[in-house]
Formats: sequence, C-alpha cells, structure tokens
Amino acid sequence: MKSCCHPSELSNMSEADPPMRAPVRRALSPVFVDKAQIPGGLVQVGTDRPYLTADGEGPARKLRLKPFLLAKAAVSHSQFADFIAATGYITEAEQLGWSYVFYRHVAPKLATSGVVGAEWWRRVEGACWRAPFGPCSNLEAFKDHPVVHISWRDAAQFAAWVGGRLPSEAEWEHAAKGGLSGAIYPWGDRHPDDDFTPCNIWQGRFPEFDSGVDGYEGLAPSVSFEPNGFGLYNMAGNCWEWTADAFRVRSLRKTSQSLNATALQESRRVLKGGSYLCHASYCHRYRIAARMGSTGDSTTGHIGFRVAFDI
Repeated sequence: MKSCCHPSELSNMSEADPPMRAPVRRALSPVFVDKAQIPGGLVQVGTDRPYLTADGEGPARKLRLKPFLLAKAAVSHSQFADFIAATGYITEAEQLGWSYVFYRHVAPKLATSGVVGAEWWRRVEGACWRAPFGPCSNLEAFKDHPVVHISWRDAAQFAAWVGGRLPSEAEWEHAAKGGLSGAIYPWGDRHPDDDFTPCNIWQGRFPEFDSGVDGYEGLAPSVSFEPNGFGLYNMAGNCWEWTADAFRVRSLRKTSQSLNATALQESRRVLKGGSYLCHASYCHRYRIAARMGSTGDSTTGHIGFRVAFDI
C-alpha cells in the first residue's frame, strides 16, 4: 500500500536536534477558543474492519471517557501567530531551518531534495508555519487556514498556553463520530465522490492531478464544510492532527512488535484525520479509525492540531 500521507514517516531532525526550550506558561489572560462539549461514557474506538491492518486500526474496543471540551476547528494561522507574539516561541521547523512541502506547492528554485519512497515531498529551506510553501509564501491569504509545519512539541506548547492539552486518540476518535455509532466517516458511511464532497481530500489521479471538485486544491479554512454532530469541523481530511498518545499497534504479530519497538525508540505519536492529500486509491486515511504514527519532531505542510480541555 503506497502512502500519500507522509514523507516515509521520516523525522525532520536527521541532522541535529534543536535545543530543548523551557515549557510555555499559560496565558495570563484567557484566550478564546471556540469549543464543543463532548459527552463521556462507554465508547467504542478502533474497528474490526481495518483497511490498513499494519497501522493498528483494530481491534474495536470499549473505553470509558470523561466528558471534555474540544476545539471546534484546527488551530489557525492567526491563532498561532497570537501565541508566537505573546510568548516569543520558536517552532522546531524554524529552529531547523526547513520542512517538508508537497511538490505541487513548491517553486522549482526552492526545492532542495525529494524523499525516498515519496517523491512528491520536497525538503524546502525556510518552510515553516510562517511560510508554509517556503520563503515566497503569502501568509496573509492563509490566516483562517490550519497552521501547519507544526511538531508534536509545538502543538503541546500552544495547548498549554491556552490552558488545554492535546486530545487522546480515543477522545479524538469518539469526538469525530459526532454521536454516530460505528460510523466510517464523521458524516456516516457514504464515501466521498464528485457528487458528494463533505471534506477536503484529493480528487483525481494522485499525485499528478487534483480536480478540486470539493473547492480546494490545498488546505481549506479551519472552519469549512459541514460540521459533524458535535459541531466539529474537518475531522476528516484537510490536515492531520496530533494527539497526545504514543503510537503502538495492538497485535502480537512479529511485524507489529517490531514496529512497536521502532515507534517506542523514535517516540512516535499518533496522528488522526488524514489530509487534503489523502485518496482512496492510496492511503484512504480520512476514515475515523485510520491513524498514522510519526516522530514528535516531524513537520510537514499538512500536519496541524486542535486542542482539548478538561471540564
């Protein structure tokens, strides 16, 4: 199974890790985040009908969750800019000096190298949250879009600043269902097609051509498309979202145990939701049960996050 999701699950920090920074303190004044209350109780997560078994989508299991609050949308560029202005925080991509950008969004003179196993990703010097496509980016046009090129640590620091945290994988998955039992997608079981576009995913032949039938050929605004039953936007497609959980596969198979050992060694975290690059013929990871593990220092042009809050 080919993956349109991530540059081979590679860490950005293949050279030298940036210095660790002191934890960001909570903002002195409350920071507004539009939230939805998510009910607790005994919930089912995972699936007994996995599409990508190796990703650890199964088995289905019951968990008891407390009620919590979840941001209705992924954190936007403008929200993240407020965080930077208030704290002086420097993201990991900024410290490193580069990040991964999808090849169709890169000026040829900016691309420095491709990625083995995913030729549609380019390492771009200067790419970061301020410049999602590299130094020539026009950030003004993306203020209401999800902030991307964000590492797990960057996301956790923002969450702490607004008085929240990253959601667990189980919380994220429960919230994505919007009250629907056993749903494949946040809106139900109907698969997106040219006549039904409930989310921002790839349409056409990946990675050469995206028809943009859903209205977008890249990221869509954080608040776009119809929300799910809990009032949450873009819980499928648009951008991947970090969760608090370490990545592991629940299986006794030797291949799974080997993957778990690698994930533990590399401190991989769970990402949920898929992105605008997901396509049914490749990863099909915009399903609720879909997941991806990536090192916490990974940053790309399709990884963002949303914040959870305790009640």
